[in-house]
Amino acid sequence: MELVGLTAGKLAKAADVNVETLRYYEKRGLLPEPPRKESGYRIYPESAVDRLKFIKGAQALGFTLEEIHELLGMRIDTQVNRADVRQRATQKVAAIQIKIDALEQMKQALKHLVHQCHGDGSTAECPILEAIPSFSGEQ
Repeated sequence: MELVGLTAGKLAKAADVNVETLRYYEKRGLLPEPPRKESGYRIYPESAVDRLKFIKGAQALGFTLEEIHELLGMRIDTQVNRADVRQRATQKVAAIQIKIDALEQMKQALKHLVHQCHGDGSTAECPILEAIPSFSGEQ
């Protein structure tokens, strides 16, 4: 029986990813390992394109691969409802806001340091370089 579907190269091109990404997603359990032809080539079902687009879209929204694995499971689990998915998205919004707040603090600290440095002279007494060790990332 001849397998019908996409080779890794064709799938990668259709989903705008590289072949190594396919292998990585397989190892992570995000993409089921496909059957192989007698020649050894993997043959992916057409539905793998949509699955890869879902993964890439979820990544673009800030979801981690572990979270994406859970979301993929939620797509097929009939016991999961929209409220469960909504809760995951709400949690991601909160996590993103925390990151935005931290980035804003970094930006303000750097703006303050830039204001302290006039940009002339040697680096021996540079206020920016002198201040960096006092920042621990827990500002």
